[in-house]
Amino acid sequence: MVTRIMLLLMLGFGLQGCSTAPPSHVLIEISGEQFNLEIVRDISSRADGMMHRTSFLPNTGMLFIFPDAGERSFWMKNCLIAIDLIFLDSRGTIIALHEMPYEDHKSDSESNWEYEQRLLHYWSYGPARFAIELEEGSIAALELRVNDRIQLDLKYLKSIAR
Repeated sequence: MVTRIMLLLMLGFGLQGCSTAPPSHVLIEISGEQFNLEIVRDISSRADGMMHRTSFLPNTGMLFIFPDAGERSFWMKNCLIAIDLIFLDSRGTIIALHEMPYEDHKSDSESNWEYEQRLLHYWSYGPARFAIELEEGSIAALELRVNDRIQLDLKYLKSIAR
C-alpha cells in the first residue's frame, strides 16, 4: 500500500514537470461577470492584439501582461472592430479606460507611415502592468471607473510575462 502511494506521488510530481506551457486563457471576474481572457504575454502577441479579428465571443477578451510597469500606448492598427481598453497597474487597479472606435483601414494611396501617423493612441496615463481588451460597450455595461480594482492572480501573471 505504501509503495502504491509513493508511486502515485512520484508519478504526480513527474507529470507536473511535463507541462511547461502556461495556459492560453484565464477566467477573471469583472464587476460580477466572468470573462474568459486570452493571455497575451510576449512581445509579438502584444503587438498583434486584436489585429485582423472580426469579433469577440460573449464574455471574452484579451489580457495583456507586461514584464514591468510602464507608460503604455495602444492603437487600432489593422483592427476590424471597436474595442474597450482597460489599463491596470501592478496591483490590478484601473488607471485608465478607453473606448476605442473602429478606424478606417489603410487606403491604397497611403503609405504605412501615413497610415500609422493618423491613428489615435490610447495612453495608460501612468505605469501599467496589465491591459484588458473587451468588446465595445463593456466599460459602460460593467460600470467601470478609474480606481476600481480587478482581482487577478498577480504573482502568477507576473511570473509568465515575457
